Amino acid sequence: MVSKHKFFLVFSCTIGLAMQFCFGQNIAILKYKGGGDWYSNPTAIPNLIEFCNANINTALQKKPQTVEVGSVDIFQFPFLHMTGHGNVFFSASDAENLRKYLISGGFLHIDDNYGMKPYITEELKKVFPNTALIEIPKTHPIFNSAYKFPEGLPKIHEHDGLRPQAMGIFKEGRLVLLFTFESDLGDGWEDPEVHNDPEEVRLKSLKMGANIIKYVFEH
Repeated sequence: MVSKHKFFLVFSCTIGLAMQFCFGQNIAILKYKGGGDWYSNPTAIPNLIEFCNANINTALQKKPQTVEVGSVDIFQFPFLHMTGHGNVFFSASDAENLRKYLISGGFLHIDDNYGMKPYITEELKKVFPNTALIEIPKTHPIFNSAYKFPEGLPKIHEHDGLRPQAMGIFKEGRLVLLFTFESDLGDGWEDPEVHNDPEEVRLKSLKMGANIIKYVFEH
């Protein structure tokens, strides 16, 4: 049973259509069902937050919180980050909750940590049954909001050797969901010793992450 306080919280932010004005600039990690490792890349978001606060004038809380996809707590955050390697499952109530969150002003970034695509694409059909992921063109502002990426999404890890793709879902002209595939930005955000990536690769990944953050909070 949802408390009156939580009901008011969700209602007030839904009416406002801009949760960043209700709750400020904060990020949460999305926990989902299905057995996939939603908790992977534990140093990624803290490092991205530190980079953004130092370089693009954000004031993000240093330690991201974790929220479950079916909880009204997601409405406390204008930006959700989701990652993993394997299975994802949204119940009907999960999908409805996420849909309401996204159409009322929220944003979800899904970063495929390898092997996530076949599962998440099916589950997103529950969230938006009549809306498919579409590739975002290299000319989109998300590739130029803080740093310039004229070739679009950068390649951080090889995976299957395919080109990196940034795919999105738009509602009324607003990008509400970004799915980054064959790039693995999150690995690039991790502590240097985790993957031993060259510093220029990590910096490229962090800059692209900063672009996403800046774009979301300005749109």
